[in-house]
Amino acid sequence: MATALAAIDWRQPWLEPWRAVGVTVASVVTNGGGLPEALNGAADGPVRFVDQDRLPRGTSYEAFIGSTGCCPVRTGVHDFFNGLCWLHFPHTKRTLNRLQAAQIAAGHLGPVRGAVRDGLTLFDENAALLQAPEALWNALQAKDWQRVFVDLRPLWAQSTVVLFGHALLEKLVVPRKAITAHVLRVPVGLASMAALDRWVAGDLNARSIARKPFAHLPILGVPTWWPANRDPSFYADPHVFRQPRSRDNGPTVNPTAVY
Repeated sequence: MATALAAIDWRQPWLEPWRAVGVTVASVVTNGGGLPEALNGAADGPVRFVDQDRLPRGTSYEAFIGSTGCCPVRTGVHDFFNGLCWLHFPHTKRTLNRLQAAQIAAGHLGPVRGAVRDGLTLFDENAALLQAPEALWNALQAKDWQRVFVDLRPLWAQSTVVLFGHALLEKLVVPRKAITAHVLRVPVGLASMAALDRWVAGDLNARSIARKPFAHLPILGVPTWWPANRDPSFYADPHVFRQPRSRDNGPTVNPTAVY
């Protein structure tokens, strides 16, 4: 794991909000410390991190967190970023856990998760939070990539993207053009991670998340986040910047797909 953490390029712009705590935790682990101990020592979080073997056989991960206040972590980059997310978005992660636990208690446990658990999992694993002017958000929802990234490019200077999903952060350790986030729009003016956390935690609910209120955003398309996107031809790749399918031309793109 130490080698994998050493490969994280903390200079990347999408990691800026995570950098201070992330570098501290990674340093402890690369110097021989355990991941649970490193996370517990980084900040006073909403949960205590414990080794995965503390999770009893037959007990769901969500139910265990809810009943004990302890979050099991495995060795690896995936759970490293999940731990960082608990530290930066404690209220949101608590809300996600509560909603997941309620779904499990209601019998929605198994290979077919149902609409609510599916939406919660998408958000937890692959979400990004976007503060943006209305015109930019509307174009993003429509997958009008020319308008999003070329015509309206100046509006990105008035916008903020913060990554949330820990699987998304893990994938971006090795950046690829096709990596795509499920984006939730949040109000303009939330100026800190703490403010974002409070707003998202208060907004999340089973009914809205079941509708999967996300837009797709190929992350390396965000202006200033990847040098190649200075050239407008970057956005002409139909395998990444996909056109929406009309109802007349077949089924819509599966919103549960993690690109």
